[in-house]
Amino acid sequence: MCPNPRFPKPSDRGFRRQTDYNPLMWDEFFAEKKDVETKQGKFRVYLSGPTEPGAPLLVLLHGGGFSALSWAHFSKEVTKLIHCQCLAFDIRGHGDTYTEEEDDLSAERLATDVGDVMQVMYGESAPPIILMGHSMGGAICVHAANMFVLPSLIGVVVIDVVEGTALEALASMQSFLRSRPTTFKSIQHAIEWCVRSGQVRNVESARVSMPGQIINIETKQLATNELPLPADSAAEEKLEFKLPNAIAEDAESGDNASTSGSDDPSITPPATPPATTSVNLRKYAWRIDLSKSEKYWEGWFSGLSQKFLDIHVPKLLLLAGIDNLDRALTVGQMQGKFQLQVLARCGHAVHEDRPHEVAEVLATYLIRNRFAQPTTDGQFLRHMPAC
Repeated sequence: MCPNPRFPKPSDRGFRRQTDYNPLMWDEFFAEKKDVETKQGKFRVYLSGPTEPGAPLLVLLHGGGFSALSWAHFSKEVTKLIHCQCLAFDIRGHGDTYTEEEDDLSAERLATDVGDVMQVMYGESAPPIILMGHSMGGAICVHAANMFVLPSLIGVVVIDVVEGTALEALASMQSFLRSRPTTFKSIQHAIEWCVRSGQVRNVESARVSMPGQIINIETKQLATNELPLPADSAAEEKLEFKLPNAIAEDAESGDNASTSGSDDPSITPPATPPATTSVNLRKYAWRIDLSKSEKYWEGWFSGLSQKFLDIHVPKLLLLAGIDNLDRALTVGQMQGKFQLQVLARCGHAVHEDRPHEVAEVLATYLIRNRFAQPTTDGQFLRHMPAC
């Protein structure tokens, strides 16, 4: 049978279902948010609902440039599987955390912040703690465990950070940061870039995590403080991306902004005055300028593999690819010093791209070590340690 040329194919632009890039609220995933005051400043903390006595507390540390809301979907998934409580907080210089010496992102300072927040919240009666971190947050987990800032620590989980590959990647980090857009027209626009650039492959996760990474240029407030958005803001114009990491809204002036988006004559620039366009196209910027933290990068990752192996509590390393293992960790894994799990078909933000599978891996790890108990409806596919 010949296809009817008049009937649109699923691949046709007009036939495609439009992706929803509207932001999601934090309270769809966490039960409570609070600001914890320490001697260093105010830390924004998100908590899942209370659980049974004796259940572990998962302390979740996000990666550089991300925010605590990057753990939103994972927290919702893991609490369905096992009895536990999740605590995610914005690291110094990120999200809605504001401290003295915001630019001090040294490994020792960030690890000390973890201990300070837990001390203020729980004092000497802290529950058993599983420290879990992604990328830079994973490195901080390792440093915190080696500094013994958490007396009730019973386990460490590190997601997609290995000393060898991390140090190699630092050489190209500045060029990567320069390739990102510096401003965004709207929150939806930032979410769309996040997905199209591949920073996060899960649209639903990007919808809740991206607003925690950008601020309003005029008010200097985090984008999450503007949610929920007015109903009419969801119907804004759709803009085309020429490249995944470079977008038309980066134009420095209003005159260029209306003409530099594309050479395609089929795309008509918006008919608005240049001054108004300039304001609209530069409404949001990144919460943190990661390029200024370069002096701390090597300190995050140098010696990380051996420090990870020296931790005396059960350890889990979760990677996006087996090729990411360096020599020290390969030898340590063969000696059974830690559990290794590799998840395929996901990007660097493993816990955002595949939140349910990461939750299953963690639940298996906690149950196998008798750190947690499954919920009554927590039926899931248990993952054995594997590459």
